[in-house]
Amino acid sequence: MTSAEGRRTRPRTLASVPVSKKTAVLLATATLLSLSTAAPALADDKPGAPGDKDKPKPPASMSTVGGARLGQPGTQVDLKAGAPVLPKDLSARSWMVSDAESGEVLAAHNAHWRLAPASTLKMLFADTVLPKFPKTAKHRVDLKDLEGVGAGSSMVGVKENETYSVHDLWLGVFLRSGNDAVHVLSSMNGGVGQTVKDMQAHAEELQALDTHVVTPDGYDEKGQVSSAYDLTLFARSGLQKKDFREYCSTATAKFPGETKKVKKGKDKGKTKRGAFEIQNTNRLLTGAPGLDPYKGIAGVKNGSTTNAGTTFTGVAERDGKVLLVTVMNPDSGEDQAVYKETGRLLDWGFAAADKVKPVGELVAPKGASTGTGKGAPGKGQAGGTEGAAKASDGGSGGGMGVALGVTGGVLALIAGGLFLLNRRWPLPDLVRRRRP
Repeated sequence: MTSAEGRRTRPRTLASVPVSKKTAVLLATATLLSLSTAAPALADDKPGAPGDKDKPKPPASMSTVGGARLGQPGTQVDLKAGAPVLPKDLSARSWMVSDAESGEVLAAHNAHWRLAPASTLKMLFADTVLPKFPKTAKHRVDLKDLEGVGAGSSMVGVKENETYSVHDLWLGVFLRSGNDAVHVLSSMNGGVGQTVKDMQAHAEELQALDTHVVTPDGYDEKGQVSSAYDLTLFARSGLQKKDFREYCSTATAKFPGETKKVKKGKDKGKTKRGAFEIQNTNRLLTGAPGLDPYKGIAGVKNGSTTNAGTTFTGVAERDGKVLLVTVMNPDSGEDQAVYKETGRLLDWGFAAADKVKPVGELVAPKGASTGTGKGAPGKGQAGGTEGAAKASDGGSGGGMGVALGVTGGVLALIAGGLFLLNRRWPLPDLVRRRRP
């Protein structure tokens, strides 16, 4: 397995402009047309090359969670009069465009095809583990905390015998997709095995039934799969947590370095711990050569492994509309293809949002349909929804560099069999380079 997530590009400094916020949205509890979890084919060991006749094909029938059409292979869209056609230059094996607030699926392509997720699975890891530890908690890293980190993994640079705050570790997970940070947090949670069990249980609670978790970091392992539909559910659930929104929208931050002895100057012989800058590997957030930041982007997570190819889930806002797009394994050979295809689908979704008939829906968690489950983290709970997430200037103390105006909160309530989302979606309407 090789990972492209650790590659660096030129740092960019970002600013944001807050947008108007939506108020209450009442979603009727999702009724599943079928809970079919027929085991579709898993991803091949190697992604098929463009034009390869032997590359994998989607199963003839897939799960119908969220609607019967989402279980059909191929592209599903229902255009009304005057609606723009879908982009032609799409090569991903699977993709989905949905309204983050109403849960309507505007269009999909093999939405339930079970494929290797790469580091987009870290959205499920974060949604599961974030509420368990306050961000101010400290942990001294032992060598055993880093056992099992896969060869070629993307790393943030966690060192044994150094102490990190939980806040530092989450910056490492979200910005650098650091498998080392994931393993340390998993160790704090009772170990990798326990964390995998917790993630699987949470996926089932969210009705993400295509997902089978083997590793907490998304590293390639036999049988580890998810789908565009499930990854979208993970993102939507995570975005209801203040800390999740803050971390996934952070462009740059300071990460603690190693403690070293000073060799020169007045402090010679003393120990000092520095910090180094890390940048988010989400290129729609930070930009890259030949790719500008996407207007209105606010996260969520990218991934890249040998089995998965490249994967990405993104959330963006434009003119009061909030969309989620997931793209899995484009094979066009185009540079930055996963981001460019996501951008095309976002552009289409914003133009077509009121001109298409939904082909499915994002289902509510199990607890929402029975009225007996747990809602989003409540007041005072780590990772909860109270208060505002604030961007602070980078420094060796605070750790947060540039956060893209993520403010406000989201309150999820379960009552009377309905999934009530009193949303104030804190998404920026513009991401641009700050000019001096």
